[in-house]
Amino acid sequence: MKFLIVSTLVLALGLLALALLLVLDRRADRAEWNRLAALQPTDPVRFNPEMVADLPEPARRYFTFAIQPGTPLLPITEIEMTGQFSLGIKDNPAYQPMQARQILAVPHGFVWAMRTRGGMPVSGSDSGSWTRFRILGLIPVARLGGDPDHTRSAFGRYAGEAVIWAPAALLPRAGISWEGVGDDTARVTVRYGDLTQSVDVTVDPEGRPVVASFQRWSNANPDKVHRLQPFGATMSDFRQVSGYRLPFHVEAGNMFGTEDYFPFFIANVSQIRFAGAE
Repeated sequence: MKFLIVSTLVLALGLLALALLLVLDRRADRAEWNRLAALQPTDPVRFNPEMVADLPEPARRYFTFAIQPGTPLLPITEIEMTGQFSLGIKDNPAYQPMQARQILAVPHGFVWAMRTRGGMPVSGSDSGSWTRFRILGLIPVARLGGDPDHTRSAFGRYAGEAVIWAPAALLPRAGISWEGVGDDTARVTVRYGDLTQSVDVTVDPEGRPVVASFQRWSNANPDKVHRLQPFGATMSDFRQVSGYRLPFHVEAGNMFGTEDYFPFFIANVSQIRFAGAE
């Protein structure tokens, strides 16, 4: 009887500790989301094609497709999405239905909060400072971050996603530069403090960004060693959103352009909005 009482008490204390950790993590999510949202300019300048007149032709095509003249330049983007997220490997992707919301604030950070449906549900969030995921909403299965490898990998992710969903964040300015690499491809380089990430943007004849690819610092490999390796995304289903033309279907994955590629992330966007905008 005494053993049963002690075991029950230990279990209860353990569950209480996990619940408290969950509350603290969610509070951190909200705080970071609010911090990034507050960076949205309150009196934004409006897009003029002359702003990109000196860029390589594919970059000009990208911007003039993505942003209509006179559109307020709002770099902080919020996205809601559904889709599929792989918990497996190429030969057995084990896709799970997922629902997520995200804020992008390049170069300052991002938060991606996700949960899967079906099977053993996984939920949690990614940011520039952490990766925290749980099964059954409570039991931690991943708690990463706070080290240079995670910071560098996360920076690559949200710099790449700015090409997809936050073109206003990539207009030329201090820390943002463009160069041509082909007739239909331009390379944007984002610099922020000690971090640097280049992303290649391939556009179609009208300027739709159909592919974003880059070398990402990642340990998503059999050796579980951080190194530069190809990552990329394809985009489709472009729609008008407050003066922007943005993709509502995105597929992305590691080892992009190689025989090992498969999209572990397949997203169908349900809503895009701009933090703080009326």
